[in-house]
Amino acid sequence: MTSNSDHEMRAEEPKPSPPPNGGLTAYSQVLAGFFLFFNSWGLANTFGVFQSYYSTSLLPEAGQSTISWIGSLATFLIAASPIVWGPVFDQGHPRLLLILGTFLVVLRLMMTSLCTQFWQFILAQGICVGLGGGCLFLTAVAIVPSYFTTKRAIAVGGGAVGSSIGGVIYPIVFHELQPRIGFGWAVRVIGFIALATLIVPCALIKLRVEPAVDEGCAVNTFNLASLFGFMGQYIPFFYIELYAAAHGVRPEISFYMLPIMSAGSAFGRVVPSVIADKADRTLLVLSTCTGLAGILSLCWIAIKESVAGLIVFSVLYGFFSGAIVSLQTPSVAKLTTDFSKIGTKFGINAFFSALGVLIGSPSAGAIERMSWSGMQAFAGAALVLSAALTLLTRVVNDRKQSHSEKVLEST
Repeated sequence: MTSNSDHEMRAEEPKPSPPPNGGLTAYSQVLAGFFLFFNSWGLANTFGVFQSYYSTSLLPEAGQSTISWIGSLATFLIAASPIVWGPVFDQGHPRLLLILGTFLVVLRLMMTSLCTQFWQFILAQGICVGLGGGCLFLTAVAIVPSYFTTKRAIAVGGGAVGSSIGGVIYPIVFHELQPRIGFGWAVRVIGFIALATLIVPCALIKLRVEPAVDEGCAVNTFNLASLFGFMGQYIPFFYIELYAAAHGVRPEISFYMLPIMSAGSAFGRVVPSVIADKADRTLLVLSTCTGLAGILSLCWIAIKESVAGLIVFSVLYGFFSGAIVSLQTPSVAKLTTDFSKIGTKFGINAFFSALGVLIGSPSAGAIERMSWSGMQAFAGAALVLSAALTLLTRVVNDRKQSHSEKVLEST
């Protein structure tokens, strides 16, 4: 039972100041978020180049579907582990998560450079990098939105560009260095880059909202939309290089399909975010971009041996799929009323996204053994379904807001 004095004490507690929507501290959090995305989803976007190398050189006896479990497990844990890290963040410990995430990502990249067997890659590049990336990812998406309201989507999108830039830089670093200095040192160089860039957020990150008294998150339609969206999104990223090589594209050109897709994704992080902020239609823009990414995946079926066609597809798919990541957080924020609980709320939503990743790429690998077109149709169908569920979420949320406004007017 709560006493009157307890109620009085809570009433007298100072409320947090409104988000600054700009300024040095706010934009420094965006910079921190950039490097956190760079070393979480940026590394996840890089796995396509590892998949190709493992299947042809290091683990030739393993099938494509088996090897893809390494990247899928890492991606799953990046998105799923925030369900554990969220309450830690909400209790006011973002720097602890950064230190833990940096340690796991950097140390296990160094361990990956020593791996020679499949189970070793699962432990180092799959589990440990995934858990560390989850710490970094959760901190980025929980910190940045708390500093913005009117510019939230742009701010989060600016930070999320880091994942696309990481997806451009890291594959090129590996591709260029591996033939010269070997697999081990090429991966160690990536580890040193990760360490250097993670020093920045460790120094800049600053908690704005006080720790929550309690936490909780309702499972809603948007969770399902996230599940299906991430089920389909990463399939082209994992398989575009292999698809190009299997359809007659020269190796020196097929490799660059992944960096091209990641480059397109960089613009897709920003442009839809700007539109979402200007129009105040975050869920609608997300639904549109996801739907277009799904349609492009279905159109991919018709692109066989055309280098120009694959390049155009890679650019456009990268662009529209980029919004799935950058608008995910603003969408959760739009459905959230208490920002002191945003870490836990996003963690639960991210768990559904992770389930989609865990199911998507290995399933695509199994389907690819039977049919490339079946794999492409699987990706497209998942994305189109996600777009429909996101649109349904918007309709339900608008109706709830309209009902609340009518109740207020009648009182």
